[in-house]
Amino acid sequence: MSEALSLRAVYAARRTIAPYVRRTPLVPAHALSEQCGRRVLLKLENQQVTGAFKVRGAANRLLNLTADERARGVITISTGNHGRAVAWMGNQLAVPVVVCVPELVLPHKVEAMRRVGAEVVIHGADQDEAEARAIELAAARGLTLISPFDDPFIIAGQGTIGLEIMEDAPDVTTVIAPLSGGGLLGGIALALKAVDADIRTIGASMARGPVMIASLAAGHPVRLPEEPTLADSLMGSIGLDNRYTFDLIRHTVDATVTLTEEQIAQAMDYALREERQVIEGGAAVALGAVLHDKAPLLGDVVVVVLSGGNVDVAKLLKLSGG
Repeated sequence: MSEALSLRAVYAARRTIAPYVRRTPLVPAHALSEQCGRRVLLKLENQQVTGAFKVRGAANRLLNLTADERARGVITISTGNHGRAVAWMGNQLAVPVVVCVPELVLPHKVEAMRRVGAEVVIHGADQDEAEARAIELAAARGLTLISPFDDPFIIAGQGTIGLEIMEDAPDVTTVIAPLSGGGLLGGIALALKAVDADIRTIGASMARGPVMIASLAAGHPVRLPEEPTLADSLMGSIGLDNRYTFDLIRHTVDATVTLTEEQIAQAMDYALREERQVIEGGAAVALGAVLHDKAPLLGDVVVVVLSGGNVDVAKLLKLSGG
């Protein structure tokens, strides 16, 4: 594996991003532990500074820009959390940020990006079309294009979660995290497997359009139609020209699972009622994998990464019957 995708790179990322991100808590899930007969811990990235793990990778990427790149600005593609994280970091570093989003992105996520100073360009029916527009604007305006996941700096930033898990739960046997583009789970698995290859890593996604899982089955990156889902932050292509995350996931992730919309909704409700945690659908897939007994080879100590909490509160209350 290249130096850019290594444990050394993850440690370097931690030092780089430390002033800008939270070292999030790892807390016991008492009710879930009792239900499934093993120790379950929750990694609370929903309590991160921008409400999701994405700020780790965004911070590492922007802090590694050259002075000229900072001055000219950056452009990225997002369905919400990555765009918000890049916008927030741009605000911290005085770097101009443009975020291209597809038309299906939820309004509260667009507003969150604009609130911290990003220029938001709404274009296209899906993430592929938004990405095409971002590429055009990057060339026309001299902006640096930042991938939401397929970038060594992004992956290393997300991998700092793995370091924190090892330090707080050195007896961990399995880590379950949401799987979409692969930056999150790829980074975590990169760190964990470098320490102990026997730690199991499981990726969870929604049944509606799990592109990375379909790509793994096909043996190469594929496209799937985007479908409406509660796990909207997991939507989007991994890119047919994927350079890093497809191979990383293929070599470091032990199993994958998918959840129905009903199971995702139940996990969101369970997190609120039993664990007192507000999580979005994209985070609920990981919790739901344990809640619905879908994850194989769990072992004695299971860490579930609650990747984000940027959910529309009205939607969450409706799901919970509130």
